[in-house]
Amino acid sequence: MSLFQHILSVLPPEVAHNVRMRLMGFAGMLPTGHRWMKLLNAPKGNELHREVFGLAFRNPIGVAAGFDPNGNRINELGAMGFGFVEIGSVTPRRHPGTPRPRLKRLKKVVKETANTPSFIDNSGYPSQGLEHVLGNVRKRRKHTKELVIGCNISKMTSTHPEDITKDYLRVFRNMYQYVDFFVINIACNTSTKPFEPRTEEEIRAILDPLFEFRRGQPDYCPILLKVSPDLTKDELDMVIDILIETPLDGIEAVAGSTQMAEKMGIANGAISGALLTERAIETVRYIAERTEHNYPIIGSGGMMTPEDVKRMLEAGASLVALNSGLRQNGMRLLKKAAKGLTTQPKPETTP
Repeated sequence: MSLFQHILSVLPPEVAHNVRMRLMGFAGMLPTGHRWMKLLNAPKGNELHREVFGLAFRNPIGVAAGFDPNGNRINELGAMGFGFVEIGSVTPRRHPGTPRPRLKRLKKVVKETANTPSFIDNSGYPSQGLEHVLGNVRKRRKHTKELVIGCNISKMTSTHPEDITKDYLRVFRNMYQYVDFFVINIACNTSTKPFEPRTEEEIRAILDPLFEFRRGQPDYCPILLKVSPDLTKDELDMVIDILIETPLDGIEAVAGSTQMAEKMGIANGAISGALLTERAIETVRYIAERTEHNYPIIGSGGMMTPEDVKRMLEAGASLVALNSGLRQNGMRLLKKAAKGLTTQPKPETTP
């Protein structure tokens, strides 16, 4: 761990993250800032290039939603060499989230996770809103054109049940021409009012209007569904059936776990980080095997080390999205994880 990362690890996690992002923005304004970011963090060579749901990724390692929710650091993250950045969750209007502190390190850890801790996230998806994010995406610099950008959408805590579909559709329609793929988050569980639809009827009510809008567009933009690690086997099977039976393009697995939090006596929020690693990998493995590896999967949740990334890809993920691992171990996790993959055989292209 670098000295800078050690200093950040002493600060409250949300404060540490804000410091990192501000410094990243400052470095990005320097004349040679992006060049140094690339030199320090970006994987070398193009051995990890792959094509997933019709998009070209320079490598399979990306940034998960929640790390740069408003797209403020797209250019800097692109310069660092990530294969993709998933911005969001994006909400139709400015959404303050829950009061601070809303991201905490868990003091209770098990032996296996002592050096890669877990977090309790009860952020409630704070967002500057659709218009702010749109402004950032429109200002992408030339050197980020090869960066694939995904947009994660979730509902706002204050949204009335009858307007939930409108929340998703409004963001989807306005962001459609500016991003490369969408992740529809149905595991909105980091607020005091969790939203986790678990029936086919509820999920289809959100997805069907998006499919309908996409059918009328000249360009095809993939749609993935982000799921909770707390789904029962029957519920996960139902989601997989939706994947197979509809125009859905893939699944992102997983979000944080409220079930784990409840077992630890934590009333609000979801567990992320090292305690989530095994469940995330097993969920991805189950989806991949159940679909005979015919559908793209983004593996997220608990990706703390290069070994975690390698195991997730071996389990059947097409891509891996990092969040807690970057917060805990720094941005060089990308370069270390990529180096660990270059000695592995390249998987077959995912349709």
